[in-house]
Amino acid sequence: MLAYMIRRLVILLLSLFLAAIVLFVLLRLLPGDPANALVGVGATPEQIAAAQAQLGSDQPLAAQFVKYLRDIVQLDLGNSFVSRASVLDEISRRLSVTLPLTLASFVLALLIAVPFGILAAVKSDRWYGLLLSVVSQVGIAVPVFWLGILLVYEFSLNLRWLPSGGFPLRGYADPARAVQSMILPVLTISIVMSASLMRYVRAATLEVLGSDFLRTARALGESHTGALMRHGIRNGAVPVISVLGIELSTAFLGAVVVEQVFSLPGMGSMLLLGIQQRDYPSIQGVLIVSTLLVLMTGFLADLLQRVLDPRLRQGGKQ
Repeated sequence: MLAYMIRRLVILLLSLFLAAIVLFVLLRLLPGDPANALVGVGATPEQIAAAQAQLGSDQPLAAQFVKYLRDIVQLDLGNSFVSRASVLDEISRRLSVTLPLTLASFVLALLIAVPFGILAAVKSDRWYGLLLSVVSQVGIAVPVFWLGILLVYEFSLNLRWLPSGGFPLRGYADPARAVQSMILPVLTISIVMSASLMRYVRAATLEVLGSDFLRTARALGESHTGALMRHGIRNGAVPVISVLGIELSTAFLGAVVVEQVFSLPGMGSMLLLGIQQRDYPSIQGVLIVSTLLVLMTGFLADLLQRVLDPRLRQGGKQ
């Protein structure tokens, strides 16, 4: 297990290194110079040269890349070209919105998808089992931003139960308003995500229901529900765990979109503002941190899957 963890950690670091290279190259391929963000439209050549020297964009690409990697290793994401604030500090502040939104949506999606996915599989021969399968298929096709707009229209404009967007200036120091501002975004992400998860849970449960070990448990006298709870859930969870890692990553990326719909001051708004202002440090910082979080999610999902399934651990020893 330790050898596998080390191997997966090395893969994670290599993946992050490759992602950093791709990000560096793509940003340098964009037309224009980042120094333009520091000078006005009528800047003189001397002012432009001074801005390039300040940002280091006048250096060879190799020198810029070495400095770029060194800064990432030192957890120095630089300062914003526009606000001059530390990019890492700004990301930390905005993660306090994006991470709770992502995790709350993920947990709620699990609470919806797992029981209804199992029910759809166990009762697949009943009308309500078929209805659950149809609902999950329809839910996958619903764009997350469109669902967010519908929820705003119904619960904010018509019923006036919840705010349509925004986040309190005092943040979580005003817990009641902070929670209220998160309800609709969380519902938006979790409904779409639960529809996708239900399909995987249903498929895994159907495979377990047709397995030999479940029939053996029934033959030894266990009830259908008892055999499913004691033997089926754990075995069915193994293939779902890998999907959960992907879904959690998708929830994080989906939160970036939903933040725009609900005007939340999270990572999404920071990325969009950085693109509009050609603020390279902000763009690089948001994308590097997002990539790291996605890779970490996959890493933890792989480890959890290996803990639950001893066959994977035995296979890793060969």
